[in-house]
Amino acid sequence: MTNRQFNSLACISVVIAAGLGLVAPPAAAAGHTVHPGESIQEAVDAARPGDSIFVLAGTYRESVNITKPLTLRGAGPTTVITPPAPAAVRADNACATSGNGICVIGAAEKTVGRVSIRSLTVTGFKKSGIWASRTDRMRVERVVAEKNGTWGIAQERSTRGVFRSNTARDNAESGIFLANTIDREGGATDTRGAVVRDNTLTGNRIGVTVRRVRNLSVNDNILTGNCGGVFVVGDEGDPGAGDMTIRGNRIHANNKFCRGNSRLPDIQGAGIVLTGAEETVIRGNSVRDNVGAAPISGGILLFKSFVGAQNTDNVVKDNVVTGNKPADLANQGTGSGNTFLGNRCQVSAPAGMC
Repeated sequence: MTNRQFNSLACISVVIAAGLGLVAPPAAAAGHTVHPGESIQEAVDAARPGDSIFVLAGTYRESVNITKPLTLRGAGPTTVITPPAPAAVRADNACATSGNGICVIGAAEKTVGRVSIRSLTVTGFKKSGIWASRTDRMRVERVVAEKNGTWGIAQERSTRGVFRSNTARDNAESGIFLANTIDREGGATDTRGAVVRDNTLTGNRIGVTVRRVRNLSVNDNILTGNCGGVFVVGDEGDPGAGDMTIRGNRIHANNKFCRGNSRLPDIQGAGIVLTGAEETVIRGNSVRDNVGAAPISGGILLFKSFVGAQNTDNVVKDNVVTGNKPADLANQGTGSGNTFLGNRCQVSAPAGMC
């Protein structure tokens, strides 16, 4: 056999093996493979920008702090990151000391770009499973974030993030949370096209919250069993929250009860809620059987924010909104320019929108 024939046969064998799932991690990841009992953080510290780290199946009791571009990939849900014992928390690991699982942190003068987190589970952390600040083009895909004390997957001060095909369940606050900042008021951040897509969100306080942000999409997600489905939260800041698309989501029976707080009343049976949002398109969603007696219960609601900001120039179109109580569609407050067209529904407040 000639060298050319041998090389061709070798290439064909690799392609076939890849299709059968028999190929080991890519060469770049193979240089940074983490086995059970080893430290993910040590591999991150040793990696160069752009490297890949492959974490084998197993339970890793640590928090991971990322400050440079790299890929962190597990073997699927059986790669589990869970809190370390208190005595094992490193004082120099800000992610661990703040109670988060995986942190991606940039600086005010320079964001950290192109971090990818894939195919693993983060569970049981005091705050967030994944927490990111000052990032650009971060991707979180096929991650299970469950039973965390605040958010499942959360990001602030960031742009062009992609959150796709994740499962966020039983987190104390939002399954997925995107905000301008969490520690101060201010105008909405232009996310430059962030994407929240194809996620499954169950058992959280709110499935997806986008707070004081603009220019993003929340599409094709499944949200059920939360207290509320999708919340778009704005305030009196300039620019206002909005300029986004919420489309093709299945938002069914989010009827868990959650007590209110200083910013929101009790939550139960809330499908899609806009508070102080503008120029948002809600189209082609299935919003069914969200039932409750709280002020923001119902299918799709435009609700005045608690700081007085109104909803303006939003479009609610071509949605199937049925079986929600007290109403399928509700337009509250005195906001202007809001349009309801072609929705299939039974009860609206005020009447006449179905």
